Parts: sequence; structure tokens; C-alpha cells
Amino acid sequence: MPERLFVCTPSKLGSYADCPRRYRYTYIDRPSPQKGPPWAHNSLGASVHTALKNWYALPVDRRGTAPVASLLKSTWVREGYRDVDQERIAYRKALGWLDTYVAGLDPQEEPLGVERVVATKTAVLAFNGRADRIDARDGEAVIVDYKTGRTGLDADDARGSQALALYAYAAQRVFRRPCHKVELHHLPTGTVATHEHTEESLNRQLARAEATARDIIAAEKSMAAGADPDDEFPTNPGSLCAWCDFRKSCPAGAEVQAKEPWAAIEHLERTT
Repeated sequence: MPERLFVCTPSKLGSYADCPRRYRYTYIDRPSPQKGPPWAHNSLGASVHTALKNWYALPVDRRGTAPVASLLKSTWVREGYRDVDQERIAYRKALGWLDTYVAGLDPQEEPLGVERVVATKTAVLAFNGRADRIDARDGEAVIVDYKTGRTGLDADDARGSQALALYAYAAQRVFRRPCHKVELHHLPTGTVATHEHTEESLNRQLARAEATARDIIAAEKSMAAGADPDDEFPTNPGSLCAWCDFRKSCPAGAEVQAKEPWAAIEHLERTT
């Protein structure tokens, strides 16, 4: 019998690449270990992403800056903030980012997809992922990914993103048109980091994803045959441990000082 395809998303592959133990806690162990509290930066990012999705759902004649406040308010996620004051600062910042970003968009331009799932299969993978936006430009598809984190991004970030490359690879097959350009839109700074892939570079990223999938499949088979789960899915100690949802359940993570749920957005209070 042929091997079953490995069903995956970019986040699933990225979880294993970051730390095999975290992958096991997330996708294999049942019941999964209890997670830590929600992160404020995830709440902030989700709120902005959903507001932009709903902006594109408006009729063309309503797409402007006027609806932005109501869109953000209706999608606002309140979890993870230190207190109401910090949440209000984050809300005002997000509103400013959205106002500036939306003002630069052409309301007449209809993307090929917004929060669009693209999927494809290879000899190893059954891949699917949800792209923030897929634009149609000059007969090609362009992958757009929104970012709300603290750090500005550059072309190397766009070039090195496996997720964006896999979206592009899948989009070519879904929309039956070329897709090589990927963009990171950093809303806090208004910058756009762009990379133009080639077929060769897309295939390299795909090969990396397939190699990761093979490693996961091998580890799962070994564990099912009786191998020690901790040996097959080892920890990868490092700076990410402080941000891990499963820090308290992991011997390596438990030795690391945890970040507060709002740590990634504290800088917003210093720039008001």
C-alpha cells in the first residue's frame, strides 16, 4: 500500500521545526497538556486580521477609513492584556495602523481571495493553508501576509518564509496562474517586504517541507512501535521556550523564566 500523505499546514510544519516536543504536545498527545494563558500579541494580531477581512467584505462604495473603527471594535479580542489601560493603548494603536493602511488601499481592487484556503498535494504532502490575502496583479497571483509584531521586516524575511512559499506554490495550482511574488505587510511601520520567487526557489522550500514531513512520519512510527516519545520528539531549548504555550509541561521549558502574556506589546505603551 502507498504511504498516506502527510496532512499539514504551515503552522504544523513550523511547530516541528521550532521544537519537536512542542509539536508532539500540540498534535499527538491526547489529552494535550494544558496550555498557558492567552497572549496579548495574538489577540492584537487576530483583531487586526479579522478587521481587514471584514473590510474587504464591505461593498466597494463603503471601503474607506470611515468603517474601520466599527470593524475593529466588533472583532476586538480582549484576552491576554495586563489591564484595561494597556488594552486601550493597544486598541488605539491598532486603529491607527488600520486607518493608515486602509487609506493606501484601492477599494476598487478585488483580491483573488481574502483569508483564502489554498491546497495542493505532492508525493508526500497534503498541504493546505489560509493566506491573509491573494492579489491579482498583471495576470499573476501575489501572496500578501499581514504582520503586526514589533520588529520591522525586510526582503530576507519574505524570502526565507516557508509558509509564504508554500502558499505561492499552492496558489499557482488553485488559480492556474503564475504566483512567485510574496509580500509581508508590516502595519505598525507601513513597510512592505517583498521577494520574487523562482520555480527553483519554490521547489526548494517545498523540498524542505517534505523533508520535515518525513522526519515527523518517521518519529511517529517509531513512537507507535514503542520508542520513548521524549527521544523521538526531543526538546529544542532556546529563547522560544519563554513564549511556549506548554512551558510548564516541558522539563526544558520549566527552567526558563516565562514571559508575561502581554510582554510582546509593552513597547506600545512607550510610544504613545
